[in-house]
Amino acid sequence: MKRFIGAFALLALAACATPPTVYGPAAASDKMGYREQRIETDRYRVSFRANADLKPPQVEDLALRRAAELAVTQGYQWFRVVTRNTDWVGGSNTPSGPSVGVGGSSGTYGSSVGLGLGFTFGSDNRQYQSVLEVLMGRGPKPSEPNAYDAQQVLSRGT
Repeated sequence: MKRFIGAFALLALAACATPPTVYGPAAASDKMGYREQRIETDRYRVSFRANADLKPPQVEDLALRRAAELAVTQGYQWFRVVTRNTDWVGGSNTPSGPSVGVGGSSGTYGSSVGLGLGFTFGSDNRQYQSVLEVLMGRGPKPSEPNAYDAQQVLSRGT
């Protein structure tokens, strides 16, 4: 009986687990990973979507990494983030833990009181997405806070 309960508990926890985010191209617009869209010759929209195993700043770092990769493959040395938005885009965070409920009733035939105990297996399947619009350039990087040297971003190992 103890083995059955232990196996059930492991299965329940596994069912609640969200798979870790993996860096790579997204299979679809609602899937984890990066996407890019060319807007003009030197302007792109780059996005990265991740599960809750990453926090919003980490999600933005991965979008910056993809922008840097894209800049290098297109022959640019730097890119400027024109707009950025990192936000929660779906899923929910259900806390886990024990719960207690008490109920009672009374009527013509008497009264009763009940006590219930339960345990909720929580899950965190939130998703975050960072969307950057970037303008890419060649030559010396502009000295402004939203301009990034593509090689330096890539060497940072995000």
